[in-house]
Amino acid sequence: MKDFDKFNLDKEILKSLNILDYNTPTDVQDKVIPNLIDKNNILVKSKTGTGKSASFAIPICNQIKSLDKNLRALVIVPTRELALQVKGEIENIGRIKKIKCSAILGKDSFNNQVLELKQGVNVVVATPGRMIDHITKGSVDLNSLEYFVIDEVDKMFTKGFKTDIDTIMKNVDKNVCKAFFSATVEDSLKHICDEYMKNYKYIEIQESEDILKSEILQQYIEVKDENNSKYSALESLLYKLKPETTIVFTNTKKQSQNLYENMKEAGFLVEHINGDISQEKRFYIIDAFKQRKFNILISSDIISRGIHIDDVSLVVNYDIPVDKEIYVHRIGRTGRAGKSGRAVSLVSKHEYKNFEEIKNYTEQEIDLIDIEYNENDKNDYMLKVKELKNNSSISANSEEDKFSQEITKIHINIGKKKKIRIGDIVGALNNIDNIENEDLGVIKIYDNYSTVDILNKKGAQFLKYNSEIIVKNKKAKIREEK
Repeated sequence: MKDFDKFNLDKEILKSLNILDYNTPTDVQDKVIPNLIDKNNILVKSKTGTGKSASFAIPICNQIKSLDKNLRALVIVPTRELALQVKGEIENIGRIKKIKCSAILGKDSFNNQVLELKQGVNVVVATPGRMIDHITKGSVDLNSLEYFVIDEVDKMFTKGFKTDIDTIMKNVDKNVCKAFFSATVEDSLKHICDEYMKNYKYIEIQESEDILKSEILQQYIEVKDENNSKYSALESLLYKLKPETTIVFTNTKKQSQNLYENMKEAGFLVEHINGDISQEKRFYIIDAFKQRKFNILISSDIISRGIHIDDVSLVVNYDIPVDKEIYVHRIGRTGRAGKSGRAVSLVSKHEYKNFEEIKNYTEQEIDLIDIEYNENDKNDYMLKVKELKNNSSISANSEEDKFSQEITKIHINIGKKKKIRIGDIVGALNNIDNIENEDLGVIKIYDNYSTVDILNKKGAQFLKYNSEIIVKNKKAKIREEK
């Protein structure tokens, strides 16, 4: 962690970065972190895949005081998917420091969002429309704001969000530190930024530093529209190339689940992660993948940006992403740390238009290939899988993920409908032997249940000796949150 030490970050932030395997700052992090710690207004040109989310998440989490209940940072993004990715990044980095982050998105329950905001939130990640709804109805307080971030600001204005941004900006104090991030910066964007920020610094991350300049062999296979044709192509790839490790990306969590079940039944050593799987479980699976306890990881796009794994042999785009920048994120999981890598896309007829846009965007050769295997190829690959199964297991004997050694999230079956408040839960847990205030992390209360992070490696012992607690004179059952 010596490279991050130079920023004089809080020990809790450094601990989280270490757990997350953030070892060396990327170029954008190296330039942005000190500027945001000093609260300089900035406009940053940085393409996808350079670590820009962490570049603002780290200083924001660092500057928020532990147990602060005020909203200190507002992050505006153009899409729901990106909002969830940024929220996950902020929660991970600020988890040990007890930073509370909420995603304020359209289509989600407005009342539940209001409840969460009332409990005290430090950072809000929002899409423009829903943020305006909360501002209009007075359910969000921006008076204590210290940071205002717009990610993908170029998309925000090309997609017609300027009026929404104008509305939000009118409610943000002019002295709040502002940070705008964009993959492209034209003169027109600079003129717009001049309206919103005074005396800002312009930071440009050079193209040569982009993830696409790494040694990644990009190829594609044409497949019929039928899904079994894609599955056959995937099997052929694995049998013929015999990669040590493979990540397979799908566009949806349903597709990731179906593919996982099919591959599991076929005898592959495979796991999957998607938005329905808890954060703790994701870390556990990713850590097991790093330790070669299995060799194929299937991931939906909802968490594709949050996977930090070096030395992946093969990335497969099982589905072609609609957003070309997502393609860049995906293939960036291979060819990392100066090593060569390989990315193969399975392209059906109805996906070809999107794939052509990806090829134009990357401006790199993506060669058409045809993969065929024989029985010897299959036998050799499955022999490797068998050896891997014999040598390791993702069973109860496996080492737990690094975060769960430090933090255990517990589920309490009592919530808002029983008029429970955060103070009631804190009081109940303080009555438990060996649990003190400093051992309690983020607490969230929902209608019928609540969740609490138990810190300092005390969660396992707490659950071992307690199956229920008394909250506000009511018995409440507890268990580990899955």
